Amino acid sequence: MAKPSKSGKTEFSRETYMTWFESMLLMRRFEERCGQLYGQQKIKGFCHLYIGQEACVAGAVSALHAEDKWITAYRDHGHPLGLGTDPKAVMAELYGKATGTTKGKGGSMHIFDKSKNFIGGHGIVGAQVPLGAGIAFAEKYNGTKNVCMTYMGDGAVRQGAFHEALNLAMLWKLPVIFVIENNGYAMGTSVSRTSNVTELFTLGESYDMPSESVDAMRVEEVHHAVARAAERARNGEGPTLLEFRTYRYKGHSMSDPGKYRTKEEVEEYKQRDPLEVVKTTILENQMATEADLDALEEKINAIVEESVTFAENSPFPDSSEALTDIYFEPDYPFARD
Repeated sequence: MAKPSKSGKTEFSRETYMTWFESMLLMRRFEERCGQLYGQQKIKGFCHLYIGQEACVAGAVSALHAEDKWITAYRDHGHPLGLGTDPKAVMAELYGKATGTTKGKGGSMHIFDKSKNFIGGHGIVGAQVPLGAGIAFAEKYNGTKNVCMTYMGDGAVRQGAFHEALNLAMLWKLPVIFVIENNGYAMGTSVSRTSNVTELFTLGESYDMPSESVDAMRVEEVHHAVARAAERARNGEGPTLLEFRTYRYKGHSMSDPGKYRTKEEVEEYKQRDPLEVVKTTILENQMATEADLDALEEKINAIVEESVTFAENSPFPDSSEALTDIYFEPDYPFARD
C-alpha cells in the first residue's frame, strides 16, 4: 500500500483525480486479467504488461488534446485504454479475433485505433521513434497545432534511429514529445549495464533539445511535464525529450520470471505504486469515500469481464482476410493496374 501523502490540499480538481484513478484502474485490472488469460493460453504469442506504468499514460492524456497523435512500442495495451479505445476491441485483438482493433492481425504488440489518433504499438525496438517524428512533420506541414507523443523503452535509446530522429526533430523544430519510459531494464538487463549514460534525459542535450527527468510514479508530475512540452511544441519551439522514471511490477514479457530483480527492489517500488498514491490522495482529501471507490472497482471489473466475454464469443478472421490491409492502393490516374 502506498504511503499516505501529507500534502493537504491538491492543485487538481476532484474530477481530474477521479478520472486518473478510473483510467489507471482500468489499465491495471485489464492487464492483470490478461496475465491470467495468457496463463490459460487464451492469449498467445508475445504479451508485455503495463502493470506499474499506468501514470505514464494517464497523466499525459489529461495534459493533451484529443487531436494529438500517439505512437509507442510493443508494451501498448495501456495507451489505447487510456485514450478511450473500447476495451472489448483491445481484448479481442489480444485473442486474435476479427473484432479486434486491427481485425486480429496485430495481436498484443500492434494495437491501433485511428479514431483515437493512436498510431499503434510497434514490435521492432526503436522503429516507432522516427515514425513519431514523421507524424509530427506531417502535423507541422499541414499547419495544425497538434503534437505527437512518441513513447519508447529505455532499451530503444541505444538504437541509431533514436539519435537520427532527435537530430532532425530539433533541426526542423517538429512538434514531437519523445518519452523514454525508463523502467530500469531493457528486457532483463539494467540500464547501467548497457549504457555509459544512465541519466537518459541528458541524451537530448546533445541536440540542444529541452530535456528533463520526470517522476512517473506520480501522475501529477507526468501531467505537468507533458503540458510544458506540449506548450513549447504548439508555440513552434520544437521537440522535448522526457525521461519517465517508472517501474514494471511484472517481467519484461509473460515469459520473463524477472529473477534479475530482488524482492526488496520490487517491494520498494510498490510502496510508491502510482495507482495507490492517487487512491490515497482521493481519500485523504475526501474527494470520494471507500464505498465510492469500491463501487468504481466493481464497475471496472465488470468492464474487463465484458471484454473477455466479447473476445471469447467473437469469430476469428476469415482466411480471405490474410492479404487485405497489407498494401495501400493509391487512387490516382497513374496508379498501377
